[in-house]
This record gives sequence, structure tokens and C-alpha cells, in this order.
Amino acid sequence: MSSAIDEIIAGREPGGHEQPAHHRYVVTVFGIYGRPAGKAIPVAALVRLLSELGYEPASVRSSISRLKKKGVLISRKVGGASGYALSDGLESHMLAGDERIFSPQTARLADSWLLVSYSVPESERKKRHKIRAGLSRMGFGNVAPGLGIAPARMQAEVEAYIREHDLWPYVEFFVAEPVGFGDLRDKTAQWWNLAAIEAEYEAFVQTYGPESERWLGSVREDPDVLREAFRLYVPMVTQWRRLPFLDPGLPPELLPAEWRGIAARRVFSELHRVLKPLSARYVDSLSQACV
Repeated sequence: MSSAIDEIIAGREPGGHEQPAHHRYVVTVFGIYGRPAGKAIPVAALVRLLSELGYEPASVRSSISRLKKKGVLISRKVGGASGYALSDGLESHMLAGDERIFSPQTARLADSWLLVSYSVPESERKKRHKIRAGLSRMGFGNVAPGLGIAPARMQAEVEAYIREHDLWPYVEFFVAEPVGFGDLRDKTAQWWNLAAIEAEYEAFVQTYGPESERWLGSVREDPDVLREAFRLYVPMVTQWRRLPFLDPGLPPELLPAEWRGIAARRVFSELHRVLKPLSARYVDSLSQACV
């Protein structure tokens, strides 16, 4: 179950497919407001919250049903009302996701690199796919078939994944430093699709940069403002939370000039600081009204 959970946190279905927008929003709502895992949200509140984002009750209930079937959500009463909560055992996964999403780290040029080599017999190709998909989800680059690379600080994360899925017989780890000839910046551009990652960052800046300028001034805290904060914050976090799983935090010296990830991270941090408490007050008031 855990690999599916991690895919959900990263905003993708197992297999790398995009989740429907309303499904991603439901996951975001629980990831922000249903914490720690086990804190229930009334069904009526979920339906109303997602209606604020433009989705019909049937779509919301369908997403809840799918997440319950995957073991992500459990039924739980809230003051006598029907509700759902994240499964209690998911908190460690959610905390790991929080670290990637809200506190992404950047490697230094002097830091070591982690190389993950894997070889799997054709008769066990499903395990090869599990290794390859897991490395991709964590933001590894591809040096060659069967050889992934990432900043060495990601070692604990990938070790936990390999251990959890019993893949050690097929994998070797190496921590190394580049000593050969050639431009490491050029190599980095070969190992990662930096243009695609930067395009995602640019789309984020184009969407939320103007909002950052608007919300950084003085903000009233009347009900309409709290509602507007929620309507902006959930889609913003939903769009953002994919990006740290595509970008492993490469050293700035190896990235294109004026890398848009820097501007995107600034916009996200500014809006997150302002919108999170306002939207939380809106969700709390709506949840209390639905009990």
C-alpha cells in the first residue's frame, strides 16, 4: 500500500498517471487540515469545501470512496456526524511528504552524489518497474539504463523505499564524487529533464506570482477573506506539491541561469505563510457548523 500512498502524496496515481483535479484537491484538504493522521473531517464539510473549488458532491464522494478503498481514508465520526480521516498509520508518510513539499532542500556543489544501480531478471520485471518508478518519484536522474543518480542526502529516503519493498537483492548503492573530465552541468542536463521541470515552475510563477503581490499587503480577516484564502491556498498547494518530487534540489551551479525554481519557491513560501492560517480558520468554522 505504501508506494501507492507515496504516489498520492506526490500528486500521481501508481504508474505515473495524473490524478483528476478534484481527487488531488481532496488529498490536499486531508493533507493540510486532517492532521495529524486520524483527525476527522465531516463529510458535509468536505462536500462544501470542494464545492467552493467548483466540484459536485458526486465527484467528491467518488474520490473519498477510492481513497478509502486504497487504505488512505477511514470512516470516523465527528461529534455524531459522519466523517473521514487519514489512516493512523500514514502519518510517517505524510511527514516525509511535508518535508519535501514545505521545506525542500538544495544540495551544495561540494556534496557527494548517490548512485543506485539495479539489475532485475526479466522474469521479475515487475520489481524492475517498482525500482524505476520509485526512483523517478523521488526525483532521481537517469545516468544510464539501470543506473539512477541523486544528491547523497536522499540516501535514507531511497533506502527506506528499497527496504519496505524487499528490493535489496537487486540494488547496489554507491556514494561518489565526480572526478572525470567533462562539464558536470552538461551531464546534469542529460540526466534530468530540466526544461520540463523549469516549465512547471514557470507555470506556477505565472499563476501565483500576481496573487503573492496582492496578498502580501494588509489582509482583513472577515469571513469573505477567509473563504477566498481557502479557495486560493488549496489549488496552490495542490499544484506545488508535485514539484519537489520532480526536482531533487540540485546545486544551483548545475542549473540553467535564472532558474525559475528559485522564483517559484519564493512565491510559494510567501503565499503559504499568509494563506495557511487564514484558510485553516475558514475550514475550522465550516467543520464546526457541519457537526
